[in-house]
Amino acid sequence: MIPGPVSLTYWLMNNFVKRTISGAGFLAIMLAALLTNKFVFGTVMLLSLVVMMSEFLKMTCGKDYWFSQILSILAGATLFVLTYLYKGFDFPGRLVILAFIPVFILMINSLYVKDKSRFDKFSNLYAALLYIAVPWSVLNFAVFNSEGEFSGLLLLCFFAIIWGTDVGAYLFGITLGQRYGKKLFPSISPKKSWIGFWGGLFMALVVAVALHYLGIFCFDLIHCLCMSLLLSIAGVYGDLIGSQWKRHYDVKDSGTIIPGHGGLLDRFDSALIAIPIGIIYLIVMNVL
Repeated sequence: MIPGPVSLTYWLMNNFVKRTISGAGFLAIMLAALLTNKFVFGTVMLLSLVVMMSEFLKMTCGKDYWFSQILSILAGATLFVLTYLYKGFDFPGRLVILAFIPVFILMINSLYVKDKSRFDKFSNLYAALLYIAVPWSVLNFAVFNSEGEFSGLLLLCFFAIIWGTDVGAYLFGITLGQRYGKKLFPSISPKKSWIGFWGGLFMALVVAVALHYLGIFCFDLIHCLCMSLLLSIAGVYGDLIGSQWKRHYDVKDSGTIIPGHGGLLDRFDSALIAIPIGIIYLIVMNVL
């Protein structure tokens, strides 16, 4: 049934309001996590990790191997918590290896799974750790200095550049890319274009320069520009990797926790690749 003009207008307005409210709530929570203290940061990011891994495993495994899914999430949460304690509370670094204990339990548990008919899905339990838990744990290296002091400004800059890339890619893509531009990865994400890609890079540079001159992105301008380019490009790959998973399992969104926007994994798939790249750049250039 094709909706009439009145019902269509109502649906569009209702969807816009829903997206606006949920988006504002999401942004408020993120700002609280990054700008208050390390306890709020740790709580929000740990819960985000659990939600993202749950969304990924629900998408890739469904209801199969539910106990093993819990073990996988527990392993990811353990890695994040131990890394958080190491960076923020002078926890002995050598004890981070304890995060492997639930991974070993997960491996041993696979031997006792009786129904092996869908055992190919079991590999996704490890993929969730590598794809989500490991890069998400790296966030702790962006917010704590060598003395364990907390500041979320660097991570805020990273997110601003990544999401600025998304905005630029969308604006350039929807105005020019769909009509004139070649597709970036048509087999994975048919709507993404090269014009959108370059628009995203441009917006990332604009955001980085603005943050630098506002005194928030506190590095030499050349480092800010280099990081913005790396974050933007890595973020595009992160988005494409997320799209690849969803296309393979024939789902539109990874979840529904943010009304009108999808799941947390939909919001952070770019960051899972981009932020570790940004941290690596800072370490290699010895400016972290």
